[in-house]
This record gives sequence, structure tokens and C-alpha cells, in this order.
Amino acid sequence: MKASDFDYLLPQEQIAYYPLDQRQNSRLLMLKRKSGEITHRKFFELPELLKSGDLLVLNNTKVIPARLYGYRKSGKSIEILLVSKITDKMWECLVKNPKNNEELLFDGGLRAVLSRTETKDWIIKFEAEVDEYIEQHGKMPLPPYINREAEESDKITYQTVYADLKGAIAAPTAGLHFTSDILDEIKSRGVKIEYVTLHIGIGTFKPVKVENINDHNMHGEYRVISETAASAINEAKAEGRRVVAVGTTVVRTLESSVNEAGKVTASSGQTDLFITPGFEFKVVDALVTNFHLPRSTLLMLVAAFSSYENIFKAYEEAREKGYRFLSYGDAMFIN
Repeated sequence: MKASDFDYLLPQEQIAYYPLDQRQNSRLLMLKRKSGEITHRKFFELPELLKSGDLLVLNNTKVIPARLYGYRKSGKSIEILLVSKITDKMWECLVKNPKNNEELLFDGGLRAVLSRTETKDWIIKFEAEVDEYIEQHGKMPLPPYINREAEESDKITYQTVYADLKGAIAAPTAGLHFTSDILDEIKSRGVKIEYVTLHIGIGTFKPVKVENINDHNMHGEYRVISETAASAINEAKAEGRRVVAVGTTVVRTLESSVNEAGKVTASSGQTDLFITPGFEFKVVDALVTNFHLPRSTLLMLVAAFSSYENIFKAYEEAREKGYRFLSYGDAMFIN
């Protein structure tokens, strides 16, 4: 298939630039995976749409405030997006108009040097450990399509209530709708919950620029599945209970961890799994997800999970009914 097959008109006014005051009040489009039947609910109704015995799998990654603002020697400001941690003092980064071996200065007197690697990536090396500095001075790395500066409130709203392990530079946005009360209600209905980790990286911001989607290279992202989570998932599959993934990151984490026997294995490391229509899902039975950008790998994944026709029909209906799209927008439940 071609990237242009996944294009659609997304009106600017339907991009959610801010979250709702009450995250659980987002709208929820329910899509029957096989028949294409669509119904409209509210996200706080999700617990009643799940079944006793379902296994809900959440991504417990935690977004770091990865945007730093400093100064060049000329006094001009410069923005740094920290991408992945190498050491306590060194990060892979994205930066506009970088210069090799350029010295930078940050508030508080912190100094750093930019350098280019053999693979043409950019590294920033600070003169001191910066974990605490990032927490105090960094801003949340809102996606480019949220066309505004990050605010202090984003440190709460652009984070799931169950975020635990630091390392992501983008939120697992399907999880932003959950509250502690909703999770408690889900458990009270006999639904089990497990956590995996995928630290969302630069791949989230990387558009599909090639027309033949098979030529697109996914950026690797670090993921972890514990022995406990793997065991719970395999037990659910063996007993015929549904595995419900919350977000495309959970889908990629689970489906990239299946061995030749069809079992999910406890593992850690990079995954660059790129899921497109025709992919055979071995683990995930239902999916909670947001509405994604045109021509994105995330849209291709959800089209693979249901069908191309069903997804584009659902997106068209969502646009007609005024749903809010993208990270701070509304949700879908595909089952």
C-alpha cells in the first residue's frame, strides 16, 4: 500500500490543543472490529464495555520534560529536544541548525557541547548530571501539531495517571483518558490489569515520507515485558480471555515479543516493529486508541487491526460528529 492511501482531511479546528477539564469525559467511538458497526459512548463508560476476565494491558512509561531552552555564544536562543539518554551527562538530541562542537549555555550556568556522531545523529554532553535539572527546567515535549508552547499544566495532563518509569518523549495518549476511579471500577468488574513499558521516542515524530510504506524505516524504541506480565498474557490467551491493549505502543510491545511457539516472552530491548494492513495479530484482541494523524504509522496500525475500510469509515463519522483528534483528543475502542 501507499502512504497516500492513508491520507485524509483533518480540519484544523478538530485538532485538540488542550485536554478536557475532566479527562474521563472524552468521547469514545466504539468500532466492531469485524462488522464495522459503530456506536458512540463516553470514555467513563469503558468499564461496562469490558468483560470479566479481560486482561487490560497499559504502558507505564513516564514522559520526561525533554524540551530544554539554552543559548548559543552569540546570545541567540536554542531549543533542544532530548531523545534518548546515553549517560547521566549525555543525551541523543534533536536540534535546529546545529553546529559540531558548539558550546551552549543554559539557565543556572549549566554548560554543554553539541557533537555529531558517525551515524549523523546529534549528541549533547552536559558538564554535570542533568536529571534533576531536566525535571526543574524542562518543558513537556508536546507534539508539533499541538501548535502552542507547553504550559506547567501539561506536566500533569500530558501524563497518564499510572505513569511510573521515566523515559518517554511522548505520552501513550490512549492512556490519558483513564482516571484512578476508572481503573478501580475496571478491577471491580473482574478485569485484570497488567503493565508493560515502551519508552516512546523519536519515531512518534517521524512522518512517513516514502510513498511505498514498505520502504519506511521505524525508529527503534526501548520496551520491557516482565515475567509477571508475560505469564498473565499467556494465561489469558490459553483460557480464551481477551487481551485488551491500551494504545498502539502496547500493541507493538506485545506483538514484537511473541516467540515461535506463539507465546509472549519476558524481554527487554529495542523494537522497530512496523504494523501495516496484512499483519497477523497473535496477542491483542481489542484496542483502546486515539484518532491519529494522516499518513502516520499509528493510523496504519489501527487499519491493520480492524480493516482499512472500517477505520476510514469510522474516521469519517468521527469528523462529521465533531470528535476531537490526536493526542489530547477523543478515543476509540476497537473490539
